[in-house]
Amino acid sequence: MPKRFASIWFRHLLTDQKAIHQTGLKGKAYVFAEPDHGRMLIMALTEEARKYGITEGMTVADARVIAPDLLVFDGKPGRNIKLLTGLAEWCLRYTPLVQLDPPDGLLLDVTGCTHLKGGEKAYLQEIASRLKTIGYDVRPAIADTIGAAWGVARCAASGLIVPAGAHRNALMTLPPSALRLPMDQLLKLRNLGLHQISSFIYMPNSVLRRRFGKDMVLRLQQALGQEPEYLFPLKEPVPYSERLECLEAIKTRPAIEIALNELLEKLCKRLYGEGLGLRSAMFSWFRVDGKNGNITIGTNHSSNRVLHLFKLFFTKLDTVAPGLAGIELFTLDALKTEPINDKQSELWSAKGGAHNEEVAELLDRVANQIGTAPIHRYLPGEHYWPERTPKLNSDIKKAPESQWRTDKPRPMQILDRPEPIEAMALTPDYPPKLFIWKGEQHIIVGADGPERIEREWWLEPGEHRDYYIAEDEAGRRYWLFRSGHYNAENNQHWYLHGFFA
Repeated sequence: MPKRFASIWFRHLLTDQKAIHQTGLKGKAYVFAEPDHGRMLIMALTEEARKYGITEGMTVADARVIAPDLLVFDGKPGRNIKLLTGLAEWCLRYTPLVQLDPPDGLLLDVTGCTHLKGGEKAYLQEIASRLKTIGYDVRPAIADTIGAAWGVARCAASGLIVPAGAHRNALMTLPPSALRLPMDQLLKLRNLGLHQISSFIYMPNSVLRRRFGKDMVLRLQQALGQEPEYLFPLKEPVPYSERLECLEAIKTRPAIEIALNELLEKLCKRLYGEGLGLRSAMFSWFRVDGKNGNITIGTNHSSNRVLHLFKLFFTKLDTVAPGLAGIELFTLDALKTEPINDKQSELWSAKGGAHNEEVAELLDRVANQIGTAPIHRYLPGEHYWPERTPKLNSDIKKAPESQWRTDKPRPMQILDRPEPIEAMALTPDYPPKLFIWKGEQHIIVGADGPERIEREWWLEPGEHRDYYIAEDEAGRRYWLFRSGHYNAENNQHWYLHGFFA
């Protein structure tokens, strides 16, 4: 498919934006000025101000001489880039490939997009009319090359849609300024009497390069399509993306869910065909009033199961705000994908723990509601000392690095720090008959032990521990230990370290 590009020129970008927010300025002469070497130079102005003979680069003092009632506002460097960025995001509803074209334009790759609006004419008319409704005075054009579209938008009196293959003829009658040349080269061309591109388009490149420099030759070749020119989009396009344009603006939650499900089915079908699954995805919406938003989800395992992914998005759909105008476009982007085995679900289902598919999907749902920070996974470390045995690990797929384990039972919950208790026990190796923890007395009816665990002396000094599994009258089981050898003078060295199920 041949490439087609659109150029949108905002003729009065800054002043239009000012009038949008202050409607009382419409139809008035006003300018934006910035300081330069002690002077205030005009950087942007309205068409009404231009009628007085005011131009860009003129000092405010000179402008007030010819227009005493001229309104002057302070300009801020970079304001036009901020405005263009917002407008570029607005244009994403028409194509995913939009590039800023400072100081007052946008470039769009519209290849394969215009038929969605009924052709290039209807496509361009809709963009222009909607921007005009917002308050911007624009001139858009479409051509085979970026350079041709740029020149036609700014310099052509008519014929803003250049037919495929006709960009050379469209450039012929345009002035040299249509080639995006610097001012010094434009002055040189004017002094030589070259007022149209047709005056030098057939000159040999060697002659043009010798007289005007290589930049002029490059711009001319780019406009003619003889030298490639690439568009660098505002947002890098993802390889797997789906778009859903709405025939009527969507305002209800059920309709949003239907749109999401349809996009997921299309995207997952593509991913399944290529043996891939989602690890993260973004669901975006674009409203009729120009506002947009998005929500993202992530998974622990790559997945192309529509139902599971829909459930992850479902918990966040309350943040989708269609507004009074409604939503006109939805997109779904696969931000990260990974290979997936066709038999992976069967393999996961046969395993327990974190490798189980249902466990992985449960973790996905929890993480998308409360975030990943509260979720922890631990692997066994090569230590007998209880506090050092668990090792924090964020990778759900990572397996233990060794087969290190103990054949002794361990509690389901181990306290970060053992808590001291008051205990009564027969000496020297008997479990306690009762213990008091947080003011509550527990009568022990059964116990097993002791299991002696020596401190790892090469890491830190200290006493050994004698552990007991003790069950109280209520059937609750605890992991208790006595630190060090029994001391008849001081028996206050019992601790509670964990709880069994």
